[in-house]
Amino acid sequence: MRLRPALGIIAAALLAPATLAQSELQAQLASTLIWSMRDDAFGGWSGLELSPDGSTFVTISDKGSILTGRITRDEAGRIIGVTPGTIRPITHTDGHKLPRYYNDSEGLALARDGRVFISYEAMHRVVEYPNTRAEDPQTLPTHEDFAGMKLNSSLEALAIGPDGALYTLPERSGGLRRPFNVYRFKGGAWGRFGRIPRRGEFLPVGADIGPDGRFYLLERALTSVFGFSSRVRRFEITPTGFAGETVLLLTGSGRHDNLEGLAVWRDEAGAIRLTMIPDDNFKFFQATEFVEYVVAQ
Repeated sequence: MRLRPALGIIAAALLAPATLAQSELQAQLASTLIWSMRDDAFGGWSGLELSPDGSTFVTISDKGSILTGRITRDEAGRIIGVTPGTIRPITHTDGHKLPRYYNDSEGLALARDGRVFISYEAMHRVVEYPNTRAEDPQTLPTHEDFAGMKLNSSLEALAIGPDGALYTLPERSGGLRRPFNVYRFKGGAWGRFGRIPRRGEFLPVGADIGPDGRFYLLERALTSVFGFSSRVRRFEITPTGFAGETVLLLTGSGRHDNLEGLAVWRDEAGAIRLTMIPDDNFKFFQATEFVEYVVAQ
């Protein structure tokens, strides 16, 4: 999501989120690494996927770009380096780069066969690409609810299950007490799959289905004029929706930047890792970094 006008954001952030003691949370910080590239297209990273072993990544920006690269780790598994490829424009259906209002790419999901799925929150849609070159797009059918979603607040998060089903949800639910509808694309059509309760000012910005088959949701709130707080919740996926809500991570204001992309994978020790990347909104005072937490249980 691109940063909204400052007054609106600050007004929405006056109530700080409820806090949990760090001992109550299951995710512990493993490593962070700030990085950049000499490229005007660098920044705004809003979706993230990692290979099953955490060695390569794919990320998309909210201005219609895609980037792949490699991650270097030390013996303890900490991120110590990034080797990026070339930032490429995501292709529109006319064969050119995405035009304005079509280029707000936010959610990213990779199928086991290499296909790439991207969700957009301006022209509300999910698009399929054969691979990470992001060419030859095929727009998926839409759900009737998509048309009524707000501009710059719709399909912010996207995840894919082991059966190939896609899951997406909007950034805003329509009210502080209204849950978020989650939509599933299966059998060639979208359907309302379930609901996720809204807890405070946090809004969904990224999602993934981990190797354990659970649904992980990254959320973000601007909790003060000094920065963002991030939260990761985990849910069991049942035949009728979601259950077993667990808060894995809740950061203090300004602990990290505007984290929006989430990739969930399992390391060599068998632990679940949460790797995240922020959307710096192409602002000089924000930073792009890889942030990684290890889930203790």
